[in-house]
Amino acid sequence: MAKDSKGGGLWVGLVVGGLIGTATGLLLAPRSGRDTRRILKKSAEALPELVEDLSTMLQLQTGQLSESAQKNWQETLNRLQEAITAGIEASQMAAIQEENAHNSPANSSMTNQPRP
Repeated sequence: MAKDSKGGGLWVGLVVGGLIGTATGLLLAPRSGRDTRRILKKSAEALPELVEDLSTMLQLQTGQLSESAQKNWQETLNRLQEAITAGIEASQMAAIQEENAHNSPANSSMTNQPRP
């Protein structure tokens, strides 16, 4: 679960880092202005497709995280429901045992004896 989100973050970081590195390399490269503009134009033409791919990847990651969170929430609710049920059963058993202790013959003979 956590690996999925870290893997998505890694890819986003790699793509963004690659773009920054490419832009820096182009701006600092010893090329003529014409060559640099040509390369920048090709990069700009590829940018919409790259953004679309990145958007799709982020949507998939978000969907996976949402499913994971929903699953974890449901598991927590199930455990809570089981704990509440166990608590209710335990309190009912304690009430029955207490009632039995008050109604037992040994207890009733002790209550009939005078107290000092």
